[in-house]
Amino acid sequence: MKTLILVRHAKSSWTDPSLNDRDRPLNGRGKRDAPWIGSFLRRQDLIPDAIFSSPARRAVKTARKMAAGLDFDKDRIVFRSEIYDGGTEELRRLLDTMDPRLSRVCVVGHNPVLTDFANGLLSGERIDDIPTSGIVAVEFRSEDWSQAVQGRLRLFASPPKGEAER
Repeated sequence: MKTLILVRHAKSSWTDPSLNDRDRPLNGRGKRDAPWIGSFLRRQDLIPDAIFSSPARRAVKTARKMAAGLDFDKDRIVFRSEIYDGGTEELRRLLDTMDPRLSRVCVVGHNPVLTDFANGLLSGERIDDIPTSGIVAVEFRSEDWSQAVQGRLRLFASPPKGEAER
């Protein structure tokens, strides 16, 4: 069985309009919510074997803060440009090339691509929108990632308002 964990980056800042989109940092809420992702995944027993992230600053920070909550070595996070620049086809190709020995893989990325990708993988279910710091876990009954085509929704969650501050 394989589990794909899709995480939308935490809330980013728009305060500096001169910044390139790729360089936007997390805002205050994003800095609080990103660690919640890791601790929540730990509580759900969804600790990934590998984490792949967009190289955009807000995704990098989210992935690193999430990894800290999982006791996952942040130096093992793999940054892939296609998670930022690509669409669902590039995410599919990334999934197809995953090492079959990995049981749980996490991808930290952006909307609308993550929501579209999740919906393309789900059998009989649909997600309207993955919010910032949102998590979607899809389980597949396959031994190889290239056969992980239609799965079942295991989890869809985001930080409840105010929970990240506790």
